[in-house]
Amino acid sequence: MLIDSHCHLDFPDFAGELDAVLARAADAGVGAMLTISTKLERFERVLALAERYPNVWCSVGIHPHEAAAEPLKDAARLIAAAAHPKVVGIGETGLDYFYEQAPRDEQQRNFLAHIAAARETGLPLIVHTRDADDDMAAMLQAEQARGAFPGLIHCFSAGAGLARAVLDMGFFVSLSGILTFRSAGALREIARTLPPDRLLVETDSPYLAPIPHRGKRNEPAFVAHTAAALGVLLERPVDEIARLTSANFFRLFTKASPPAGSEA
Repeated sequence: MLIDSHCHLDFPDFAGELDAVLARAADAGVGAMLTISTKLERFERVLALAERYPNVWCSVGIHPHEAAAEPLKDAARLIAAAAHPKVVGIGETGLDYFYEQAPRDEQQRNFLAHIAAARETGLPLIVHTRDADDDMAAMLQAEQARGAFPGLIHCFSAGAGLARAVLDMGFFVSLSGILTFRSAGALREIARTLPPDRLLVETDSPYLAPIPHRGKRNEPAFVAHTAAALGVLLERPVDEIARLTSANFFRLFTKASPPAGSEA
């Protein structure tokens, strides 16, 4: 069984066809998925999807692009939402200095509130980072010193230095369809060096469709292509990659349970 550890099933791209999307995922060997919150304003929709499908979990959080629109004074709203049994992670949150759709200081304040929620609840922090390696490493290291919390870097596309820093903190790393892109040679070199017991796979759908679907809308079924590419890199059969990354998912997201009848 494969698990899509990061997708956005509440986005309009999937409106009206979620049953078909999940059926295609099942046909591709994807037995479960984690649908990710990007705005508290949309959290109830995200949660409703997780409640509707037994093999879907969700997170609660605010994307760094939304930090100005949804500023957090503290972690209270995140902690309260995380009490629901279907909420298994905090995020996505982090720093995005590439698009900078929110001021950096507001991104950082919201990031700290999410870290506080992860520390308080024990749920993994789901981190988005782009063009912010130095600040990301510094903030995570400083906050880990104040009290440990679990987490992962989703859709990893950063440098080797940040990879080493987060692995030293016990974080996991999730690889997306970017791994299949012809231009992603540097990422593939880093991926070869990552500990297999810290790896997850994801789509980040509807974005970043892997080859051979690049340029189309991404969906959870396509995580199978990322898993296959990872298998080539690590010289392991794809069924082993499926077992490995699924086991890693449940070691990190301890609040989630393998679906009935699965091998995870």
